Amino acid sequence: MRAMVLREVGAPLVMEERPEPVPGPGQVRVAVEACAVCRTDLHLVDGELEGAVLPRVPGHEIVGRVDALGEGVSQLAIGERVGVPWLGWTCGECRYCESGRENLCDRARFTGHTIDGGFATSTVADARYCFPLAADPPAAELAPLLCAGLIGYRSLRMCGEAARLGVWGFGAAAHIVTQIARWQGREVWAFTRPGDESAQSFARELGAAWAGGSDEAPRTSLDASILFAPVGALVPAALRWTAKGGVVVCGGIHMSDIPSFPYSLLWGERVVRSVANLTRRDGEELLAIAPKVPVVTQTTTYSLERAGDALDDLRAGRFEGAAVLVPAS
Repeated sequence: MRAMVLREVGAPLVMEERPEPVPGPGQVRVAVEACAVCRTDLHLVDGELEGAVLPRVPGHEIVGRVDALGEGVSQLAIGERVGVPWLGWTCGECRYCESGRENLCDRARFTGHTIDGGFATSTVADARYCFPLAADPPAAELAPLLCAGLIGYRSLRMCGEAARLGVWGFGAAAHIVTQIARWQGREVWAFTRPGDESAQSFARELGAAWAGGSDEAPRTSLDASILFAPVGALVPAALRWTAKGGVVVCGGIHMSDIPSFPYSLLWGERVVRSVANLTRRDGEELLAIAPKVPVVTQTTTYSLERAGDALDDLRAGRFEGAAVLVPAS
C-alpha cells in the first residue's frame, strides 16, 4: 500500500510504501476510493490536537470497498462499499456509550488521529463504525459527507427548530448543511471571510437568503448560528445577532480562544455550546436524508501524492466546497 504520512508536526507529509494492513478481530480492511480533506487534518499537521501519536496517516472522510474481513465480522461483506468517519472506536462500556452518547467516550479513538486514516490506498477500520454506502454515486462526491456532512448535521440538530440560521465560515460543512437546512424550510444567512465574494456568491447559489463578511451586520436577528470557522472572536459576534432564547453552536474540534464579552450578549437565555464528534445515529440519519434533499457536494480532487497541496489550498481558501484525495488518480 501507499500512504501519505505525518512524521513531524509542521512538516510536509511524506509518501511511504507499507505492507498491506491485516484486519484484527472486529475489523475490516478497506481499499480507499476517496478521502476528503478536513480542517481537522490541518489542526493535526499544525500540532493543535491533543493525543496524536506520530507517525500518523491522516484522513477521516473515507469511502472505499471492503476487501478483507477480520475475525467475527458478519455485518459487512467483501466488496461492500462503506464510509469510515472520524469516530473510529469506542469502549461500549462507559456511561456515555451506554446512554447513547458514544461521541463523548473518554477512551474513544479517532480515524486519522489516533488510528491511521484514509490518506492511503488501504486502511483498517472497526466494522462497527463503517457505514454501508450506495454503490452508485462517485466516491469523491460521497466522501465529504463522512465528516463535513456529519458534523454539519449534528450541529444543525443542536439548533432545534431555529427558522433563521446563521452559518459562519462557508466551507465544506457549511455548503452541505445549507442544502439540508433549506430542504427543511429554514432561512440561511451565510458569513464568510471579509471580502470573500466568491464564497458569498457560492452561498447564494445554494439558496442563502443573505451572504456577507463576518464583519458585516445582517438585516435581522438570527434564531441560531453554527460556527464552522475555528475563530473564537466569532462567538461574541454571533451572539450579538442571536435572538433571545437562541443558540450559538461551535462545530469545530479546535478553536482559538474566545475573547471576553459583556454578559448582556449572553443574557436572555442565549446558549453557547460545542459539538463533539458524532454518533452512529448521526451517520445513519444523514445518509438517509442526503439523497432525499438531494445533497450535491462540490469537490476539487487531488491525487494521493498531492495531499500536501490539498491541505495548503484548504488553508488558503482556494476552492469552494471540499477537497478530496482520489488515490487511483
